[in-house]
Amino acid sequence: MSSNDFQTIALAMTGASGMPYGLSLLEQLIAADRQVWLMLSQAGQIVIGMETDLQLPGRSAEIERYLSDWCQASPGQLRVFGREQWTAPPASGTGAPDAMVVCPCTTGTLSAIAHGRSDDLIERAADVVIKERRRLILVPRETPFSEIHLDNMLRLARMGVVILPPNPGFYHQPETLQDIVDFVVARILDHLDIPHDLLPVWGEET
Repeated sequence: MSSNDFQTIALAMTGASGMPYGLSLLEQLIAADRQVWLMLSQAGQIVIGMETDLQLPGRSAEIERYLSDWCQASPGQLRVFGREQWTAPPASGTGAPDAMVVCPCTTGTLSAIAHGRSDDLIERAADVVIKERRRLILVPRETPFSEIHLDNMLRLARMGVVILPPNPGFYHQPETLQDIVDFVVARILDHLDIPHDLLPVWGEET
């Protein structure tokens, strides 16, 4: 697939630890000129305040303006949808995004997606992406994984969902926390076929 195959990326951030991954991914998608549809769980908004210096406002429209300024998005490039905004495009197969990433992804969200629960927009959007056979990437941040977690991951993997735990490598000798974050974000971008310069290709290091 070419790098232009995915023009609209739905990005969901849930209440697992690992918000620097999700926010860095958001920056990279905006820099790559992708349209981004962002969905935040209530716990996700709380964790952003715990793990970063960002203090998000409460309403979706205000969050959209705040993050658009923060990541220097073009007008209309970033849209933020509410948790029960059932009229939002990702809630229907007729408006499905080209791909979706849940980063970070709680094991509760993973379980809900695996069993088609669709109780909020994040779960429904993931359900739509699966049924429309678009690419879905889940970044579960939990350790250790229980048998329940592993069973749910296997169930989703058999549907074609990419399970991408944020396990950074160290062969590139990271010097900063951002280097470690970049490793994981680079692997997500690879699976979206989006070019980046966050990590050298294996065998081509200088």
